[in-house]
Amino acid sequence: MFIIKGVIFDFDGTLANTLPICYYAFQNVFKLFDDKDLSSDEVKAMFGPSETGIIRKNLTNTNKDKAIELYYSKYLESHHQFVAPNLEINELINKLKENGIKLGIVTGKARRSLDISLKELNMDNLFEVIITGDDVINPKPHPEGVIKALSLLGIKNDEAMFVGDSDADIEAGNQANVYTVGVQWLPDYQTLEFKVKPNSIYKSIPEFVNSLNIGVPNES
Repeated sequence: MFIIKGVIFDFDGTLANTLPICYYAFQNVFKLFDDKDLSSDEVKAMFGPSETGIIRKNLTNTNKDKAIELYYSKYLESHHQFVAPNLEINELINKLKENGIKLGIVTGKARRSLDISLKELNMDNLFEVIITGDDVINPKPHPEGVIKALSLLGIKNDEAMFVGDSDADIEAGNQANVYTVGVQWLPDYQTLEFKVKPNSIYKSIPEFVNSLNIGVPNES
């Protein structure tokens, strides 16, 4: 395989099992403001823009600013209840860093919710570059975020891989001409079967680390 100088990750469903808290917070917002009971799949279908973008686009109630504040309130107050730290993910990140591999995040999440999750999971200050939904004009599957991350990391597209759990992730990586990795290694992820084919698919973190020849995380 090629020499890897950088690994860029999606966040929700890839680096953290945050999809349940996202569903919960959105369901609270749409129930209170639009009196709609949304399923997880209905929430997932709105993914693409940041949380603020999703609410502004899909909420019929005109009090969108208050709805956005409720989202972040629910996200923060219930984070510890829905999202547990993942030892294997932490060891993966540390192993990559020990091997001198530059790390980035490209996520559709807004900076505000990502910062909450990174702090709650003790993952802040681990990534050289973070591109959120607030930092791009065109969200995934557009490659803008991945291309921006490559530039800021100072690496070429043939030296990097983009790791994600959704078709939008893989399409963004493909359009940015990086090696794409589809993952289904957390309890909740977005794509049960990839319609956009990644270069590789991994269902466990040790399997992915083995492929990089940098050592396997310890068993939890």
